[in-house]
Amino acid sequence: MGRPNKYPDQFRKDALELVRTSQRPIAEVARSLGIAEGTLWNWVRAERDANTREADPDALSESERDELRRLRKENIELQTDKEILRRAAAYFARETMR
Repeated sequence: MGRPNKYPDQFRKDALELVRTSQRPIAEVARSLGIAEGTLWNWVRAERDANTREADPDALSESERDELRRLRKENIELQTDKEILRRAAAYFARETMR
């Protein structure tokens, strides 16, 4: 359960519309609305991600991308461990044959 929204949905929609329609930088829009620049950037990024997902339903969400990165890293580590164990087994097999 996340924290409650500090800003109403309509305020977010209006802020995003202002970013889209004005030629002003996001930092300036955020200052004029009295919100943190990072907050407005997060809203813009979330809207872009949502639009991307709508355009491509098979696109990965941010959490899925994070999990994919984590799993790829884990896969590389496991492959390295497997290679080390394979070499160790071959070494000890040679030693027992002597």
